[in-house]
Amino acid sequence: MLHSTGIVLSLSAFLFVAAPAAAETFRCGQWIASPDMSVEELLEKCGEPTHKTVEEIDVYGPGVSGSGRVKRGTSIVETWTYDRSSQAAAMVVTIEDGKIKSMGRAE
Repeated sequence: MLHSTGIVLSLSAFLFVAAPAAAETFRCGQWIASPDMSVEELLEKCGEPTHKTVEEIDVYGPGVSGSGRVKRGTSIVETWTYDRSSQAAAMVVTIEDGKIKSMGRAE
């Protein structure tokens, strides 16, 4: 029993450590854009995106009693698309409240 618990904990630790390595990055000229950079850095390295959308979404949380959903505010979500060469998929950057949340290939 102790042995199998150790395997599960080791596997969990591996998955936790391996997850950040799977984050998408892409090349902008001589630079590599990554989700851990600031929006300002992204603009400096990659320039303005080819296409940009901005939407304000409602943010919900639990009610005072802990049940139900209550509107807690709003969040600004931007989706930036960087078209690259005809041989590379476009990259989509999602920015939430001024911070990069994700990067990935356009589908």
